[in-house]
Amino acid sequence: MSKLIYIAEDEKNIRHLIHSFLEKEGYHVKSFENGDLLYQAFQQNVCDLVILDIMMPGSSGLIICTKLRAISKVPIIMLTARDTDEDYISGISLGSDDYFTKPFNPVKLIMRVKAMFRRVEMDTEKQAEAVTLADLTIYPEKFMAYVNGNELPLTNTEFSLLTYLLENQDKAVSRDELLNKIWGYDNAVETRATDAAVKRLRKKLKEAGSVVSIETVWGHGFRIVEVKI
Repeated sequence: MSKLIYIAEDEKNIRHLIHSFLEKEGYHVKSFENGDLLYQAFQQNVCDLVILDIMMPGSSGLIICTKLRAISKVPIIMLTARDTDEDYISGISLGSDDYFTKPFNPVKLIMRVKAMFRRVEMDTEKQAEAVTLADLTIYPEKFMAYVNGNELPLTNTEFSLLTYLLENQDKAVSRDELLNKIWGYDNAVETRATDAAVKRLRKKLKEAGSVVSIETVWGHGFRIVEVKI
């Protein structure tokens, strides 16, 4: 069955360009002039992936991202005309899974979409066995994580990142490896995606009262560890 993708982009030419490229790849696509219309449609019929422009009339893409995250773990790709750290960190911290700066090559955007769907499919194929470290337990097949028996709310990307770190808890994992395994691409320019996601995961683990944290291995990447008290 064809994947359903929703697009919210107020610039007509860009909206039609993305729409046509996705349809040529066999996806079922619905486009909206703003995020409010997309959110209304999502409440009636959920989709498999959302592409959101940040600057739009009505509610911004960041607001729509927040509203979607409150009700769904659907993968979200943010679009923006401004390549600033503030925009990037805002989008990632609110729960988006990826970030694309305009102007962009639509072929590269399609590659990101395909990579995201591959990651989701790989996650669903994981075995049901629980993976545990101290007070943290995850169930890969169920997409669920718990700290001391209490569910830890995570986005798809956060869950994939946490799962990979737990499955490789005996070693440090490089940023490039995480980009390739979690995001599905390898680009040094995008290493801030891993840093932002790790920062968000650290915060969630801390707020949940877990003794598990993610330490930075300088010059290499990250390692998940139990913090000894």
